[in-house]
Amino acid sequence: MKRVFALVDCNNFYASCERVFNPSLRSRPVVILSNNDGCIVARSAEAKALGIPFASPYYKVRALAERHNTAVFSSNYTLYADLSLRVMNVLRSFTPDVDVYSIDEAFLSLYKNGDMTGPGLAIKEKVYRWTGIPVSVGIACTRTLAKAAAHIAKRDSLMKGVLDLTSRADADELVSGIQVRDIWGIGPAYAAKLNSAGVYNAAQFIKLDPAWVKRNMTITGLRTQSELRGISCLEPAMVPAEKKAIVSSRSFGRQVRGLRELEQAVSTYAERSAEKLRRQKGLASLVTVFIMTNRFKDTPQYADSLSCELPEASCCTPVIIRCALALLRRLYREGYDYNKAGIMLSGIVRAGDAQLNLFMPEELRGSSRVMEAVDHVNRKFGTGTLFYASGGIDRPWSMRREMLSPAYTTRWEDIPLIRI
Repeated sequence: MKRVFALVDCNNFYASCERVFNPSLRSRPVVILSNNDGCIVARSAEAKALGIPFASPYYKVRALAERHNTAVFSSNYTLYADLSLRVMNVLRSFTPDVDVYSIDEAFLSLYKNGDMTGPGLAIKEKVYRWTGIPVSVGIACTRTLAKAAAHIAKRDSLMKGVLDLTSRADADELVSGIQVRDIWGIGPAYAAKLNSAGVYNAAQFIKLDPAWVKRNMTITGLRTQSELRGISCLEPAMVPAEKKAIVSSRSFGRQVRGLRELEQAVSTYAERSAEKLRRQKGLASLVTVFIMTNRFKDTPQYADSLSCELPEASCCTPVIIRCALALLRRLYREGYDYNKAGIMLSGIVRAGDAQLNLFMPEELRGSSRVMEAVDHVNRKFGTGTLFYASGGIDRPWSMRREMLSPAYTTRWEDIPLIRI
């Protein structure tokens, strides 16, 4: 049997997550805001129909949103990540070959058995029944065509959210009208270059001379063209590439002046970075800390960073916190309103490849068994179940999320109650 690819794309994912446990939202426009409730990062179909633009600062469209009874939420990353995990687990019930592409998209490798519309509908219905998240499914002989199929299925109500290009006589016609800016693998810069060359849709792009495509869009563009022609040449990214640097940073919910609050923030960011580092089984040898004021305000400005090489590459949270706080105390200047702080871990090597320091005192090395225990507890009972006191408890500096929905699936006190 011939192998085909199914791209499963969650529809308006963040907005759909907010609707799962709040059915009253299903007919209302919904928008999700970025960190500190600044800009719009997600919209439901109803919000898009109102003309509420993506990435617009919320204050600019507040009047329009309120006039149409729009539900507005702060980003609830904990809820979105948990529901994404549930969706991916449902997809694995169809095939173990699931390539998670992003928080709301995954490729499935399937084997064609006649018209695949039926299996596509089965995937769509099971995901919705088990998670409450609506999805679109595109099926094709390459990943790029599967992406295009999902794009078409999402916008054509007659297809009921599923399009199998491998069984359509009009497959070429359906794909040909897609604008180049909407083709997976063609970013805004390449789209502009293609437009300037008189290429506006997929049909025109497919007909281009491959030599011109490679010369002007590198091998990546050539692969995209081949995929659109039905030649599969993109390998699955089953294992995410290891990061060469890990950054954890946030703008504060309010201006911060005191060193104590900056220490709490930097300690918290160091803790998050160390967790990410352990997740990829890496060790960092260089710690960088930076702080800055708000350059958009008419106030005294200050921004600086410092780095320190660790005596021995480490992923131990106390070691990284200790180094980060020492750097922060050297950076700190009184009399400034700080708007942001962050930490970067670099010089990352795999745990088994690190050069040990014979003169490193054991008490300063940290315990890998303690780190494993902390990570296990936080995975099992939720992020932040165990945390370091240096990160503070109240954290008044943390990012502003005044319209945050409950963490329905990961916090005991937020679990919905059913009244009978």
